Amino acid sequence: MTTSGDDRAPAVARALRVLSLLEAAGGETLGVSEMARQLGVARSSLFNVCLALEAEGVIQRVEGGYRLGRRLVELGGAYLRTVDPVQAFYQACSDTPFLHDEICQLAVLDGTDVLYLAAHAGRLPLRMTASIGSRFPASITAVGNALLASLDDEELERRFENPATRPAWTADSVTDLEALINKIRDVRKRGHARDVGEVFTGIRGLAVTVAPQYSGEQAYAVGTSLLEVYCTPHIEQQAIEALSDMATHIANPMNLGRGTAGAGT
Repeated sequence: MTTSGDDRAPAVARALRVLSLLEAAGGETLGVSEMARQLGVARSSLFNVCLALEAEGVIQRVEGGYRLGRRLVELGGAYLRTVDPVQAFYQACSDTPFLHDEICQLAVLDGTDVLYLAAHAGRLPLRMTASIGSRFPASITAVGNALLASLDDEELERRFENPATRPAWTADSVTDLEALINKIRDVRKRGHARDVGEVFTGIRGLAVTVAPQYSGEQAYAVGTSLLEVYCTPHIEQQAIEALSDMATHIANPMNLGRGTAGAGT
């Protein structure tokens, strides 16, 4: 015979349901009677649960009832400090249907290169070339262009002054400094980065940046590589939306509201 969570620890289950109710209330206060009505339990038993939660600081008594307490912020911060962006990336690849079967990357900017921290192979018949620890030129990769979009034009000119930092891997690679700066300007306007055959002929790279959780945190970008022949405007839009969802998941693993990711790839 299986025992439900409510049977094993009814007080704990009710406490969690109280927190869920207050979360759904969106900042509005709820009285014990109203919460008892919604949960279908006796007011007296729920009152004791609320007293215990109040004593721990996870809910706060105010005029009109209760609302969530500051202790939850401390607990949430403690959880966020344990979140590994690489682990979050792989989880997001698994949870994002459109990208589950595609090649995806997580990268950071290092000078004029991007360093790949994680790579998801997907199921497409493409050889995975950007393995973990690989370095690629930021000037021609989607993830690199996404990360470069956070720099101003003067910094781009200084950083890529040396022609060696702008290599040509294919005939479509952008190697001219002015053209590179214009390309990054387009990334800023468009909100995502696009590499059309600049790294590998016939492959389109798309990317968005991951919003930092903390001030001063190193910026990340997530990207995907698609076969150019199949990459219609509709498919590209789907990919960008999926990457933005992934970036939001990595930046906001507790799902505290939905936001938009910045420019990427």
